[in-house]
Order: sequence, then C-alpha cells, then structure tokens
Amino acid sequence: MGRRRLATPLLASIGALALLLVVAAGVGSVRIPAGEVLAAVGRGVWGGVAGARIAPEAEATRVIDTIVWQIRLPRVALAALVGAALGLAGAGFQGVFRNPLADPYLLGAASGAGFAASLAIVSGGAFGLGALGVPLAAFVGAAATVALVVALARRGWSLPIVPLVLAGVVVGSCLAAGTSFVLLAAREQAAGVLTWLLGSLAFASWARVGTLLPPVLVAGAVLVAAARSLDVLQLGERAAAQLGLRVEGLKLTVVAAGTLATAAAVSVAGVIGFVGLLVPHAVRLALGPDHRRLVPLSAVWGAGFMVLADLVARTVIAPAELPVGVVTALVGAPFFLLLLRRRVAP
Repeated sequence: MGRRRLATPLLASIGALALLLVVAAGVGSVRIPAGEVLAAVGRGVWGGVAGARIAPEAEATRVIDTIVWQIRLPRVALAALVGAALGLAGAGFQGVFRNPLADPYLLGAASGAGFAASLAIVSGGAFGLGALGVPLAAFVGAAATVALVVALARRGWSLPIVPLVLAGVVVGSCLAAGTSFVLLAAREQAAGVLTWLLGSLAFASWARVGTLLPPVLVAGAVLVAAARSLDVLQLGERAAAQLGLRVEGLKLTVVAAGTLATAAAVSVAGVIGFVGLLVPHAVRLALGPDHRRLVPLSAVWGAGFMVLADLVARTVIAPAELPVGVVTALVGAPFFLLLLRRRVAP
C-alpha cells in the first residue's frame, strides 16, 4: 500500500474533524457562527492562552471569546480526546484479540473504574484529594483491574487469549456487583455515582484536556508503531510466530497501551460505551482491515463520533442535557446487535 493511499483518507478525516470541532464550538444556548468561532480562536492564539491577554473594545466580542475559550472549546476538545482514546483502544484490542466484537472494556477496565470512582464519590472528600480524587481513583481502578486480569490469565511467559477474556469477564462482574452494593449502601450519593457511570463531559476544562492529552499521545504512538505487527498477527499466533513476530510481547504491549488510553478516558469522562466497538469496525468496513490505516483513523473517527454524540447530548433536551454515554449506547447497541447477527449468521 502506497503512502498516498494511507495519507489521503487520514488527511480528509482530519479536515472533516477540524470543521466539526469549529461547528460544535458554535452550537449551544448562544449560537455562534463558524466564522466568529474561528475569529475568537485566532484572537486567543495571538493574544494569549484562552484570550487572557485580550482586551477587545466591544463587549460582544469579549463575551464570545469567553464562551468559546472557557466553555465550548474545552468541552469539544475533551470530547475529541476521549473519542480518540477509546477508538485507539478499540482498534488495538480488536487487533490483538482478532475479533471485531472486542472493545476497550473487555478486560474489566470499566468495572474497575466504576467501582473505584463510586468509592471516591461516596467517601465524601474523594479520599481527601478534592477534585482530583474521582479521576485519579477511576484511573487507578481501571489500570489495576486490567493488571489483575492479566496476572490471573498468564501462563508463565504466555498470555493465552481465552483465559484472558474469561478472567476479564469474571473480575469485571465482581467489581460491577461491588459498585451495585455501593449504590445501595450510599443512597444519598447514588445520583452522583450514576451520573459518572453513564458518562458525562459536563465538567470539561482545559485542566482535564491537559491531563488526558499525554496518555492519548503515548498510547497512540505505541499502537501506530504496532500496526504492522497487528496485521501479521491476523494470520494466527502460530503463523505470526513462525514469521518472527514476538507474539506475547506484542499482546502485552497492545493491552498495556489500550488500557492506558481507556483508563485515561474513563478517568475524565466516566464510562462511555460502544465507541471503541463501533468506530474501529466502521473504519474496517469503509476502508479495509489494514491496521496502518485502521489505528490512526479509529482515533480520528472516534474523536468525531464523540464530538457529535456530545453535541446531541447537550442540545436534544436543552437546557438540560443527556449523559453522553446514553447517546453512544442508543447508537451503539443496534450496531452491536447487527454485528452479532452477522457474526453468527450461517
């Protein structure tokens, strides 16, 4: 495959994503045309971060700058990064498990994050860490759960897929039951726990964007570098090993990178389902299974999908808003059932 065939869909998708980000930043209780959004971005870039050093003469201009930089842009940027993280993790997991029905939560990351976050929420002061308590607890819970699953499934230096998946299902079920117990035991905080479990971008900020960006970049770089190896792995573990691929090392690397991206996304936005399942499979259906295209395009398409989902979540019943996880589930569940039917059809 030539570089042009790799670059053309990626550049087109990035351009479409950039346009979508500008449009989404203008939609809300105060509608801002795309041209004014771009002008506000330009003023912010040239005048200082978030427009802090800008003193426009017109009050209307100052209000637009405030809305765009302090409310809209952090939210659309966080939505894009969450979608990119889940898309990357989904592509990696589907590649390493050689199954398009795999998703980033297959190994219990969502259950671990949900259980740890629920404990942080009902603890009152979030373990004494303030605003960082719930995101940090969710990240540690997700990463620790996957680490436990891997440890339970390992057989010496090998990491067999079937025991790995089974361990993920069992551990995830136990932690989900623990979360249910926390909800029953702490009914006063149940609403806050449920809001987090359904996924939300309502508390987006530049601080959360900055927190999420490094893990996404690291995980993305690792998975893009592993793309060619993932293509070889599709031949089967034995055939890939005969071709010189270090199969066990690849599996651990991809699982670690996917877990990093998933844990980071869940820590800032809660549990948002179906993105990591739907997006990589959509890319595969549209452009083929080559992971050199599949992995980066899953990140870009995942970012666009999340921006659209969040746009629907905050506008469909305005001035109230839906949890974004509800929107992704309403889209993703029928898609998953279609995939399942195609997989089991004779």
